[in-house]
Amino acid sequence: MASFTRTVCSALPVFLTLSFVGCAKPTSIRIDGSSTVFPLSMAVAEEFSKLAPSVRVTVGYSGTGGGMKQFSAGELDICDASRGIKSSEKEACVQAGIEWVELTIAFDGLAVVANPQNDWCDCLTIEQLKSIWRPESDGTVTQWSHIDARWPNVPFKLFGPGTDSGTFDYFTKVICGEEKASRPDYTASENDNTLVRGVESDRGALGYFGYAYYAENKDKLKLLGIDSGQGCIVPNGITVRDGSYNPLSRPLYIYVRKSALARPEVVKFVNFYLANVSQLAADVGYVPVSEDIAARNHQLLKAALP
Repeated sequence: MASFTRTVCSALPVFLTLSFVGCAKPTSIRIDGSSTVFPLSMAVAEEFSKLAPSVRVTVGYSGTGGGMKQFSAGELDICDASRGIKSSEKEACVQAGIEWVELTIAFDGLAVVANPQNDWCDCLTIEQLKSIWRPESDGTVTQWSHIDARWPNVPFKLFGPGTDSGTFDYFTKVICGEEKASRPDYTASENDNTLVRGVESDRGALGYFGYAYYAENKDKLKLLGIDSGQGCIVPNGITVRDGSYNPLSRPLYIYVRKSALARPEVVKFVNFYLANVSQLAADVGYVPVSEDIAARNHQLLKAALP
């Protein structure tokens, strides 16, 4: 499977198009949304293209919120999401007459990472994370020694997802206590590769994003453990699945527009997605769903077919 790392402009949504020579009128499937789910959907699209070269699949990552805006406007066949659909987004879909099916496709442990030159911190408590990222820390908590007096007076350089990101929504809710409650003085981007490059470039850097982006860049980043009261735990296949990497473990979703399932290429793609997602999830650094969840996905898809 090809690497999912791309060099892109973080200011704009990016669409990676799988197009095929010799197809005069290719059918198409449009996907956008979570940058966390992006590498998984991209991997599925690349594998699907080998079996269905006449189908053009575009995969973008404008963030879960950005994807949901397009989804509720009927512009997407599938929305990638790193959180569940919000009430306001449900209402927007209802107002537009859009029905959907929610499929849980993997589990993720948010990676909290530092620069490899950081030789003073291997683990952060939830309270320390909150002290760093809460809105009140803007302009007051500015260096590592403000969190622990034993640590050096190295200024923080913070990196995290943009405000349209489901990862941003999830992190701020479980760490800061309120969705979207975050200090604003950090470098934000919907392009997780931009965040990776930022963290690797500054000794005082600290950032967070989906585990797959850490897994792809282990030689450039330092993974920190998180202590929620049960000791220092790092995300991996075991700790994410059993929930011990708490509270930064979460499910990942795709939302499929039901009307799109009237098109056979969409049905084939989603069936292919569900049949192959467990192996591909492990390949890109996420945790496959249980057999029970996989079976429920197939039942939900079958019930949604016209």
